[in-house]
Amino acid sequence: MDAWLLLSALFPLLSVLTFLVLLRWPARQAMPLCLLGTAILSAFVWSVSLLQIAAAIAEGLVIAATVLWVVFGALLLLNLLENNGSFLLIRRGFAAISGDHRIQLLFVGWLLVAFLEGAAGFGTPAAIAAPLLIALGFRPLAAVVLTLIADSVPVSFGAIGTPVLVGLTNGLPGISPELIEQSAVTAASIDLFCASLIPVLMCLILCRYFSDKPDWRSGLTIAPLAFLSGLCYSLPAFFVARYLGPEFPSLLGALAGLIVLTLLVRFGIAVPATLWRCDNETNNTSTGEVAPEHLALFKAWGAYLLLAVLLVLSRLEFLPFKAVLQTVQLNWSEIFGSTLSTSVQPLYLPGTVFVLTVLLLLPWQTKRRQLMRKATTESLHRIWPAAITLASAVPMVRLFLHSDLNSADLPAMPIYLASVTSQHLVEFWLWCAPWIGALGSFIAGSATFSNLMFASVQQQLALDATLPLSLVLALQMLGANAGNMVCVVNVVAAASVCKLTGQEGQIMRFTLLPMALYCLLASAIATVLYSTTA
Repeated sequence: MDAWLLLSALFPLLSVLTFLVLLRWPARQAMPLCLLGTAILSAFVWSVSLLQIAAAIAEGLVIAATVLWVVFGALLLLNLLENNGSFLLIRRGFAAISGDHRIQLLFVGWLLVAFLEGAAGFGTPAAIAAPLLIALGFRPLAAVVLTLIADSVPVSFGAIGTPVLVGLTNGLPGISPELIEQSAVTAASIDLFCASLIPVLMCLILCRYFSDKPDWRSGLTIAPLAFLSGLCYSLPAFFVARYLGPEFPSLLGALAGLIVLTLLVRFGIAVPATLWRCDNETNNTSTGEVAPEHLALFKAWGAYLLLAVLLVLSRLEFLPFKAVLQTVQLNWSEIFGSTLSTSVQPLYLPGTVFVLTVLLLLPWQTKRRQLMRKATTESLHRIWPAAITLASAVPMVRLFLHSDLNSADLPAMPIYLASVTSQHLVEFWLWCAPWIGALGSFIAGSATFSNLMFASVQQQLALDATLPLSLVLALQMLGANAGNMVCVVNVVAAASVCKLTGQEGQIMRFTLLPMALYCLLASAIATVLYSTTA
């Protein structure tokens, strides 16, 4: 029976990897089968009632609708900017700073992603930054893969610190605020090393796999500047986490990084002498693009500036906007008479901020009715494939998480997997802890939920292994970051925005190795820290 329990608990993970990564099926075909298999195993092996299965699926559909609303809002803004010519101006503006695609990746794919994660999270960074990279001349697959890799490090303090303030705090009821802050600072200190290498890895992947003439040398040439761009983020983020708390490290770290990197590029510090582009135009010193006037460039960037301002204002606790937006709440209590409930705050969703941004911009557009009609039509047309996938993937995730509602008195499947792992690997827990965090994000599509789900497990394992709890919780946070690269919800959302629906498996094949490297590097640094302080 234990073998059946283990296999059924592993099924949601193995089926996703098998269908998407190994067999290369489109997610819209693979995920319904994953959902069906999980439902059957939940009923016959895990003894979950049909009522609870139906309730979990219904809850998942509600959550999937909120994710689709974010995707629709991102698509609506994207199509508006494509149709009014703003993307062309943005491309020319970046070309005025540098025509080098590697440097543009550091600005947009690394630091802008970190800023957007710090402001909003919830899949927003890839939905905004990936289309911008495509507008700059990046291949769509490269844009999605690289922004997903980048949207890992800043997740620790994403959405104004939600993974810490909500995830860890609620995952460990009664834990002292001091221990939470210590765990956050420990995670930021480990990321001084990990985070600084992520942009180097991104540049290497770009030059090796997404160029007309793939080579490692071009990636190595930009490595010093890429490493500095990593430090430009990780150093300010560390000091903000240490002295100001977990709300603003990602946000302020990214802002500081954008300023410092701009100065480094302007003064030519660590900037390669030869221009490099994905289309291999390495012999030119410029792209030939004419920089737009400052006013025109400001208008082109105005949509994203407005979006960033609205996201930040709507997330800050000391301003009244967050409380007002959260007052409107749609509740579904005791779904189908079960113990499950769900709620949605429609005005607080990032998708609503996207749509509000479009509506605020619309009066300033020429032929606005025609423009809005075209943008809406294109967005609705592109969202349907993602809807099919998410309507299967998210219910599967919720069923996986709610499998503890059974008549056999069994724990939830992910808790069961974590406990089985801990029984055999407690002596090596510094090397295992990040993988538990990554498992949570991979399943739930959320670092916050990963922390909520596994913080108590990590606490028990830290006690069993006589390890510092703050260090183990820091690894949980960093593992949850890494899992963000490969979680199905994020991959599907980013792919749908960039017209890559059906290529989710290919995207995950590129992000699996960086995810693993992030976990291993975090464990290695944590082991060194523990050995020096023990």
